[in-house]
Amino acid sequence: MAAESAFAVNVPEAEPYVAACRDRFDPSAKLGVPAHITVLYPFLPPAQIGEEVLVKVRRALSLATEFSFRLCSVQQFPTATYLAPEPSKPFVQLTKNLVSEFPTHLPYGGQYGSIVPHLTVAQGEHPRDLVDRQLHDTLPPRGIEASCKEVVLIENSSGVWKPMHFFALPTPSGRRRAG
Repeated sequence: MAAESAFAVNVPEAEPYVAACRDRFDPSAKLGVPAHITVLYPFLPPAQIGEEVLVKVRRALSLATEFSFRLCSVQQFPTATYLAPEPSKPFVQLTKNLVSEFPTHLPYGGQYGSIVPHLTVAQGEHPRDLVDRQLHDTLPPRGIEASCKEVVLIENSSGVWKPMHFFALPTPSGRRRAG
């Protein structure tokens, strides 16, 4: 297994609603990945991430500000069931900002024509009707209210994904949060 890294927005607000499905039907949950929306994968091998790379990451992410979103729509890819964030545009912009600094690191290796932000609930072979029904039964009527205040760089060099760096997003007023 080659060591790898990725940028994500963790969504702890979603855990009570998606944990049961993810534990059964999303292999990444067993590898230590919490409920999240991927911003950029794949990225550099962890050993290649030094201060020069981190400066570029900070520059890219400083162009965004923290924002609120909701997860209220259950959707499908050919091999996955996911929750779509609304609005999705801030997530797309985070990805574009990182790709502008790292143009050789396209989302999912460039295999898709567009960026579709999503929180994967089940992937691979899974009973779509069961997952869909379970999500619709557990989701709050207005969806899951959440916020993006930081982006995390995660790495997998041991067979388990772990946080490597956290990048706080500026507030809309331009001031960084304390902490």
